[in-house]
Amino acid sequence: MDSFSTVIRTASHEEHVQAETSTFMSDLLGGRLGVDAYARYTEQLWFVYEALEAGAGRLASDQVAGPFIRPELFRLASLERDLAHLRGPEWRSRVSALPATRAYADRVRECADAWPAGYIAHHYTRYLGDLSGGQIIRDKAEKTWGFARKGDGVRFYVFEEISNPAAFKRSYRELLDEVRADDLEKQRIVAECKRAFALNTAVFRALGEEFPLSA
Repeated sequence: MDSFSTVIRTASHEEHVQAETSTFMSDLLGGRLGVDAYARYTEQLWFVYEALEAGAGRLASDQVAGPFIRPELFRLASLERDLAHLRGPEWRSRVSALPATRAYADRVRECADAWPAGYIAHHYTRYLGDLSGGQIIRDKAEKTWGFARKGDGVRFYVFEEISNPAAFKRSYRELLDEVRADDLEKQRIVAECKRAFALNTAVFRALGEEFPLSA
C-alpha cells in the first residue's frame, strides 16, 4: 500500500501541473513580463503567507498540525524584506490582494482556525513547493531582473536555516506518513490539497488577466 505522502502527491499531481504551467507563470519565467508583474505576484504571496503563519503559533501544540510547524520554514519576514525592496519602505500602504488571493487566504485562515488537518494540506502545497519549484523562480528572477544572488527581492525563496533541502523534504514526507488521521480524514486532506492548488491557480489566472502579453 502506498504511503500517505505518495498518495497525496499522486492524487494532486494534475492540479499541481495546472498551477505550475499557468500562462502567467510561463510568461514570468520566460522573461516576457516586467519586474512589476513579479512584484505583484510577491504581494499576493504575502497575503497567503500572512494567513498561513498567523495561525502557526496556535497550532504548534496541536496533535495533528503541531509537528509541521517548523520555524525554519517561515517566509513572512523574508517576504516583507522583498516587498520593501520591490515596493519601497511604504509597501504596506501600496499592496493589495486580488479577489482570488483573498479567497485563498480566507480558506487557509479557516482551516487554521477550525480544521488543523486541512491546514496541513495548505502547509504542504506551499512550503514543499517553495523548497522545490521555488528555486527555479529565484534563479530566473535573479537573471531576468538583476537581483543580487539570494538577496533582497528573492529572499522569499532562500531557506537559510535549511542546509539540506532534500533531507528536509524527506523528513517532511515522513511526517505526512505519520499524520494522526484516519482514512476518511486522509481523504479529506487530499481533497483540500487539490483545493489548495486550485486556489493557487485562480490567483495565477487573475494575475494573467492583470498582466496580459500584448498580442
